[in-house]
Amino acid sequence: MPRPLGELEDAVMTRVWQWNRPVTVREVLEDLQQERSIAYTTVMTVMDNLHQKGWVRREAEGRAYRYTAVSTRAAYSAALMNEAWSTSDNPAAALVAFFGMMSAEQREALRNAIRIVQHDDAPEGAPVPAPEDTPEAAAATEGEGGSADPPAEPGR
Repeated sequence: MPRPLGELEDAVMTRVWQWNRPVTVREVLEDLQQERSIAYTTVMTVMDNLHQKGWVRREAEGRAYRYTAVSTRAAYSAALMNEAWSTSDNPAAALVAFFGMMSAEQREALRNAIRIVQHDDAPEGAPVPAPEDTPEAAAATEGEGGSADPPAEPGR
């Protein structure tokens, strides 16, 4: 399970993920300097730490390195969510509470993701059920009014 990235590690990895190409310390430094005062050696140390932790791979280019992300931000986010969910003593309730914090757009993205996963798991030619018709959705909403849509977070 990945440990959550620190603030500066996240700022560096955000650039590596967004640019989606091998990057140098100098490129990351110049971009970060648009937001904050930061030294070359600080960025170099952070990128070396990210390499040591397995977040990036690096290849020598002259006297410098080019760094490339080992996985995607989506994979990182998924691993963090999975870890948080797996520590719950009531995973279904944790999911219902999490869904309740989501915006309508996030819930729609979730529905789309469920359709994709169900479609990938279904035998070829089988119809893809709507997410609210699945046993998982029924179990997660049991005792929550039976609605397939989780309750909205107050103020939404």
